[in-house]
Formats: sequence, structure tokens, C-alpha cells
Amino acid sequence: MNGRPAARGPEPKRGLPTMRVHICAVGRLRKGPEKALLDDYLTRFDRTGRALGLGPANVIEVEDRKGGGMAAEADLLRRAIPQGAVTLALDERGKPMTSPDFATRLADWRDQGRGDLALLIGGADGLDPSLRDQADALLSFGAMVWPHMLVRVMLSEQLYRAATILAGTPYHRV
Repeated sequence: MNGRPAARGPEPKRGLPTMRVHICAVGRLRKGPEKALLDDYLTRFDRTGRALGLGPANVIEVEDRKGGGMAAEADLLRRAIPQGAVTLALDERGKPMTSPDFATRLADWRDQGRGDLALLIGGADGLDPSLRDQADALLSFGAMVWPHMLVRVMLSEQLYRAATILAGTPYHRV
């Protein structure tokens, strides 16, 4: 898991569905500035998202130590995805979204009663095409390729931003 302390915040509103968020990623994020940023944004997301029925968020890291390539990484990621979870794969071929669109997508899945959201981040070579094809949706952070460790930080910030948009707080400015 992510080793962060449990976030404290308001309890979810009664009757609001809850959707847990799982960042399923290839590779291990070691101590350093990226890890500190990831933990900070996920803690913020947990605090803000709780009252919205979003979260908690956790990070599930997988690592192919046998050198099986993208196919082996895909198998490890598949095992990390909670049963019945909606899957959103981060991929350069995916659809770019605005932050408000991303927030709306999360709220829609939550409101549909989806109990788990798995956000998939591949390794240095990306996601295996078979896993990408199985995803419910594909998300791109633009035409540029980003380091897979930095994508975790960018994704965690967007999760927090989505929660603030849904909560109507001033963090997000259009």
C-alpha cells in the first residue's frame, strides 16, 4: 500500500455511494520528491473526497522481476485490480480531458455505484495492448510521453483537483 497515515475529514453524506480509488502502477516509487508529492496529494484527496464519496486512495505497486516485459506487467496489474472495478488506463493514445471533465467522470462512476476505480499506469514501455483494450476508458495527459513515476504525481494532483471541483472549493481556477 502507500504507507500514508489515514486521512481525517468529514464523513460521507448519507446515501452517497462511495468509490475507492486504486492507483495500480508498475514499478516502485522510492523516497524522494516524487513520493513526497504523491503522498501529499493523495492525503489531500482523501480529506476532500471523503465527504463526496470518493476515496480512500491507495497505491498498489507491481514489479516484474523476471523480465517478462509488458505482457508480464499486464498480468501483474490485472491481479492488482479489485474485482468489479471500473478501469481507467493512462496511455498516450487515450482521450485528453479537462480537469472538470475528469471530475465529472469520477462523479458519474461513483453515482453509478461503482465501488472501485482502478487507475492503471504502465512501466517504461507503457501498457500492454491487451490490458489497454480491456480498460473501460483511456486517459492521456497529452501528446508528450511522461516518465511513469511522474505520472503518479500528476494523476494524484488531478484526483485532488477533481475532488475540489466537485466540492466547489477554490483550489481549482478555470
